[in-house]
Amino acid sequence: MSHEVIEQAKPLSWRPVTESSALSAVPSSARDAVLKFYFGPMDCGKSTLALQMNYNHGRQGRRGLVLTKHDRSGGPKVTSRIGLGLEAIEVHDSLDVVRLVTGVRDRVDYLICDEACFYTVEQIEQLADLVDEHGVDVYAFGLASDFRSVMFPAAQRLFELADEVCRLQVEVLCWCGRPGQLNARIVGGAMVRTGEQVVIGDTDASPVRYQVLCRRHHRSGLLGEGSPN
Repeated sequence: MSHEVIEQAKPLSWRPVTESSALSAVPSSARDAVLKFYFGPMDCGKSTLALQMNYNHGRQGRRGLVLTKHDRSGGPKVTSRIGLGLEAIEVHDSLDVVRLVTGVRDRVDYLICDEACFYTVEQIEQLADLVDEHGVDVYAFGLASDFRSVMFPAAQRLFELADEVCRLQVEVLCWCGRPGQLNARIVGGAMVRTGEQVVIGDTDASPVRYQVLCRRHHRSGLLGEGSPN
């Protein structure tokens, strides 16, 4: 895995950049901790980037925890569609993330929070507390919106609180060739617009699956030539 993956994550809002990056082997006290949110549709490489960042930070001697919720594997793991994976801590709704981190014997320098869109809003507040009050860097990854193109509450709170919000630029295409922006839920071969906000699925041929579409075809419900609306 090269650093090109990280370079493809471009910030939506530019903030002052210092020479001491999150990958530097400098003490946490030498700079302010940060809360960053990386978002994009399915298949854009969010989990791949999360694993890459954890690897890079670990190489610099930093100590971190990897968290996830509702990973596609069905277990407490962060998994990538290109075959990478890592054991992780499952974030249940009742988990107090501050208590988890402060209860670790050795200091925690950073958190990798995959599938952060599925966390509770209270847990997003806890991530901000870890940054502001405990000097822990937090790197969150997830979807911005659900199958209806409505923002997840946790993602909305991350947009509001994060020091930096980055749209991942790994190109995902709609069937028509336009950039894919939104995730459609497909049940029985047709796109649906009602149902539970969180239903775990993948982009394979499962009875309940997801398909990345451009805005035009998400709004129209057209899944490809000959597909039902």
